[in-house]
Parts: sequence; structure tokens; C-alpha cells
Amino acid sequence: MAQAVEEWYKQMPIITRSYLTAAIVTSIGCSLDIISPHNLYLHPKLVVKHYQFWRLVTNFLYFRKMDLALTTAIPIDENLALLSDNLDFLFHMFFLARYCKLLEENSFRGRTADFFYMILFGASVLTGIVLLGGMIPYVSESFAKIIFLSNSLTFMMVYVWSKQNPYIHMSFLGLFTFTAAYLPWVLLGFSVLVGASAWVDLLGMIAGHAYYFLEDVYPRMTGRRPLKTPSFIKWLFADEPVVVARPADVRFAAPPVQEPQPN
Repeated sequence: MAQAVEEWYKQMPIITRSYLTAAIVTSIGCSLDIISPHNLYLHPKLVVKHYQFWRLVTNFLYFRKMDLALTTAIPIDENLALLSDNLDFLFHMFFLARYCKLLEENSFRGRTADFFYMILFGASVLTGIVLLGGMIPYVSESFAKIIFLSNSLTFMMVYVWSKQNPYIHMSFLGLFTFTAAYLPWVLLGFSVLVGASAWVDLLGMIAGHAYYFLEDVYPRMTGRRPLKTPSFIKWLFADEPVVVARPADVRFAAPPVQEPQPN
């Protein structure tokens, strides 16, 4: 079992493996009180006035608090809250491992720089929405509660994958089947059922749709591609072409000479 998990982990593409590792290490570190979530969450004033720029990154690595065990000493209502929190954590870890991997291996195969730029674009859009939303009356209180955007970024990947594979048939927990185009809405409904904030998933859908429109729809309409990956990112993730090498000790015989046929 352990060998199979290790093999599965090693076969992950580089961006997916790096993000999943950072997210798991961060979440477990917070659960064991090695890392404090208070040093990770997005706080505009701390970023601008105290130069804590790492918060722009670390808020995408924390997927809530994962409690390693539920004890009977905790009241039943708190137990249910912890169970709901853990279930939501595990689902988003699954979404990250599955759909991030599917995107990187299929839609972005051989385009690691483009995939990294997609994640960077999504993170920037989500951060901008939360910061701007915090300044708008009537909704500022709701946006102020969103201090970690990791779940939203994961949901963005699910949305982009569903848009690129809309006709794939899927099943939700064996209860009903649907096509991938409806996957974000099914997951949004499930998040609401387990008590998670709908805003978190909706933000991911907004960022995902913005990327899908600018990368897939707008270029087909105008012939222009506004989300062209910058050259310095391409330099960082220089994708080498796939070449099938011929072993040095393998020789190929010349084709047989055709003998002239007698008349």
C-alpha cells in the first residue's frame, strides 16, 4: 500500500506535486500547532503596513484545520462541526490532487509554464476580488470573513477542467449521474450541505470563468490571446520537447533490394 502511494506521488507532474505537498505540510503543521494559522491568513493591513508579503502566498496553502482525532470529551455539536470541517478538507484535498493533476497532464501537457501562469492568474483574481469586496458596503462583512483562498483556488481548477471536458459522464457518491459541465454546481450544493461558505466556491467559479473566457473564448472571437504567458515564466519552466531516443546499439537493416522481374 505504501509503495503504491509513493509511486502515485512520484508520478504526479511537478506543479501538482509541489502544491499538494505544500498544502498538506502546512495544514498538518497547523493541526499540530507547529505553524500558527494567524501567521498565514490574508490580512491587507499586515501585508501593506508591516510588509508581511508571504501572506499573499500562504493563504493559498492552508485548507482549514485538520483534526487528527475526534474525542468523546468534546460535546456532540462541536464534534459534528469538526467532522464537517474535516470532510470539507478531505474533499478539497481530493479535488486538488485529481483535477490539478488532470489539467497539468492533459490540457497543459508539455506546457508547465502556462499551467503555472493559470494558477498565478487565478490567485491574483481571487486576491483582488476579496480586497475590493472588502471595500464595498453591504458585502464587505462577508468578504472580511474570507481569509484563506486555498479552497477557492482549488475550485477554480475544477471549474476550468469542467469547461474543457463538459461531456464526460460523472457520478456523485453513486447517488446520481451528470455531465462534467454541471460538476461545479454539484460541488457547490454539497459544500452548502456540509455547512461550508458558498462564497468560497463562488469565488473559485468566478476566477475560473474569467480564465476560461480570456484563454479559450475571447481568442476564438478576436484572434487575440490576452493571457499569453510571460517569457520569464517560460524561462523558469523550460519545457523540453519529448524525444524518443534510439539506443546506440540498435542497428536497422537496409531495405531489401528488389530484384527485377523477368519478362
